[in-house]
Amino acid sequence: MQTSQKTINDISFEEFQTEILSDYKIAMTSRECSLLGRREVLTGKAKFGIFGDGKEVPQLAWAKVFQNGDFRSGYYRDQTFMMAIGALSIQQFFAGLYGDADIDHDPMSGGRQMGGHFGTHSLDEKGDWKNLLEQKNSSADISPTAGQMPRLLGLAQASKIYRNVSGIHSPKFSDKGNEVAWGTIGNASTSEGLFFETINAAGVLQVPMVISIWDDEYGISVHAKHQTTKENISEILKGFQRDKDNKGYEILKVKGWDYVELVETYQRASKIAREEHVPVIIHVVELTQPQGHSTSGSHERYKNKERLDWELENDCIRKMRDWIVTHGISTEVELDAIDKNIKKQVREGKKAAWEAYQNPIKEEQQEAIQLLTNLAKSSANKVFIERAITELSNVNEAIRKDIASAVRKSLRYVISEESAQKDATHQWIDAYIERIQPKYSSHLYSQSKKSALQIKEVKPTYDDTAEDVDGRLVLRDNFDIIFKKYPQALIFGEDAGTIGDVNQGLEGLQEKYGELRVADAGIREATIMGQGIGMAMRGLRPIAEIQYLDYILYALQIMSDDLATLHYRTKGRQKAPVIVRTRGHRLEGIWHSGSQLGGILNLIRGIHVLVPRNMTKAAGFYNTLLECDEPAVVIECLNGYRLKEKLPTNLGEFKTPLGVIETVKEGKDITLVSYGSTLRMVEQAAKELLEVGIDAEVIDVQSLLPLDINHDIAKSVQKTNRLMVIDEDVPGGASAYLLNAILNTQDAYQYLDSQPKTLTARAHRPAYGTDGDYFSKPSLEDIFESVYAVMHEVSPKDYPKLR
Repeated sequence: MQTSQKTINDISFEEFQTEILSDYKIAMTSRECSLLGRREVLTGKAKFGIFGDGKEVPQLAWAKVFQNGDFRSGYYRDQTFMMAIGALSIQQFFAGLYGDADIDHDPMSGGRQMGGHFGTHSLDEKGDWKNLLEQKNSSADISPTAGQMPRLLGLAQASKIYRNVSGIHSPKFSDKGNEVAWGTIGNASTSEGLFFETINAAGVLQVPMVISIWDDEYGISVHAKHQTTKENISEILKGFQRDKDNKGYEILKVKGWDYVELVETYQRASKIAREEHVPVIIHVVELTQPQGHSTSGSHERYKNKERLDWELENDCIRKMRDWIVTHGISTEVELDAIDKNIKKQVREGKKAAWEAYQNPIKEEQQEAIQLLTNLAKSSANKVFIERAITELSNVNEAIRKDIASAVRKSLRYVISEESAQKDATHQWIDAYIERIQPKYSSHLYSQSKKSALQIKEVKPTYDDTAEDVDGRLVLRDNFDIIFKKYPQALIFGEDAGTIGDVNQGLEGLQEKYGELRVADAGIREATIMGQGIGMAMRGLRPIAEIQYLDYILYALQIMSDDLATLHYRTKGRQKAPVIVRTRGHRLEGIWHSGSQLGGILNLIRGIHVLVPRNMTKAAGFYNTLLECDEPAVVIECLNGYRLKEKLPTNLGEFKTPLGVIETVKEGKDITLVSYGSTLRMVEQAAKELLEVGIDAEVIDVQSLLPLDINHDIAKSVQKTNRLMVIDEDVPGGASAYLLNAILNTQDAYQYLDSQPKTLTARAHRPAYGTDGDYFSKPSLEDIFESVYAVMHEVSPKDYPKLR
């Protein structure tokens, strides 16, 4: 048996005894937190609880081999591990359970995730990278089952990149790729496709990744016989076991209550992964779940007496305690004293967490009561305001909703009154909301000096001899400069490597920069996204290529639940500035029509969505994004790679700004708003409209998230007094998003003399063949006729009915 990095022969009995009892204390502390945490939920102080009881001992063994620079990508059962590495205290555990919005009280998420979701701070309060080699790291958990797996792959792959790619300066991120990425998952969640996709990808890539599968035979209330073939995940993964002729996994199986065997197993796994860069699966069996799945139910409802008795007998802490006594490390009396002291510590930690959470709210409550008392004295509706004061005063454990609601409702009673007290109340509630709202809503996007919105536009420059080239060559040559300029930049995806992507935008770059920096990937979009997330979290600048926009749906759950929320759910303490490169629009066929932006826009808030109309604009976006610290999706126009563009002289330097529209044609009669491939059709329609006396202003929004931060579209509508939004998403999709922003956010409705219009694709997707495109999406004639119809309504005499 090994403890920490030493064998028993290397240490004295006293040192051995101290370490074992220290482990026991951590296990008991974690268990008592779980037990008391459940009671806090049932009494109503906490809303929901999901705990790590039953998994304590294997997590102690894991913590012994987890080194500075390593990363965890786990799920909501790993509290013992977090305590063992010194990243979670008793008070912090309960602060998370209470949803304390103070990041100093709940460093895991500042109250933005339920308890059991763990993360460490990769960034300081300014948003700058900390030295990740000087700390033990945990990527921020998410609840969706197996959603942690794709990110785990990227965290592990970063070590491979750092070990094998020369020229990367990484003093904060890696020591020659010697870091291991450790994943955890429940046995039932291994049924998810994300698990199998990640297992396959890691086996192919051969990255230093160790996955612990906590197996207590149940997934919520459902037994393993309904979850897994043969009721045994390691059994059905045997085909991944490496041998002398084939690369693969090292697969280990160990009982979750066997302290000695667990320590030795994790030592072995760490050595294999860290030194050989071989992935390892540790199937930890015979675990228990003493309180059932969560506080939402009781496991007595679905476990029979035989199983419940077995769980009592084989509880891992009980087994560890028996082992300690049997081997003379401590006595029952001494352990009882330890248990008693731990119970006291946990109670005190819980109390301190509750007081730290409640005290500022109580102060705010008293401020509001005093404010309303003053308001009542000056109001003819005193009796109603006093009733609100009484109700607020009677709330013993107030939340901020109670305070804000009481004040805002009270202001209704003084609508027609004027007084200094009313003014003071208005000022207080406005300031209160402005101060409190960010506690729950900040950091959806970067607030650092590297925010994408801080990167200024640099226009492309051309010399007199600038040649017209295929748009793909602008991209290719710009990527070439990017890979020279940023050693930490890399790109990977289906067909991205050997053939230089399906449209030749990466032609020849793999040969120039190597197979690790310009890499082919299997057909597995979710883990391509996960590679990007994990590597970006470790200081690399990955460009994850999803071959077509339609295929992004395979990765949408990971983008929405993990990438889009990362900066927000850590309150600005983790980031993953991955660039997602894809292509879409204006192609034939149901599965390649590539314009389903309405759904994407509303599912990935927290990620920028950029829609360049040509490859020069796209290249400018890549140049911008590599100077910022935020994730983004760049959607290249699928039918634009062979269109001619002039080759700029300042490749790698020109930058397309985010959130800034471009007026590509000025006009006075109507504002036409579009993007991507459709924009080119709008430009042509605008030329043809001039032939019938209609002078349209054409605006390219360029980026959908963020959208027109300077409100320049409204300024255009103020001039033309008419508006049409044109795109190839389905009705109510991106066009509805654009129209809402223009009318409700920019208040352009006040300038309209005609009904605002949208022109979109049909509700279905295109049939196969060129005519499918023509009759499904806005055509040149559709745009012309729709604009003409607006002008006909304005002046039938000047614009007689077309048809």
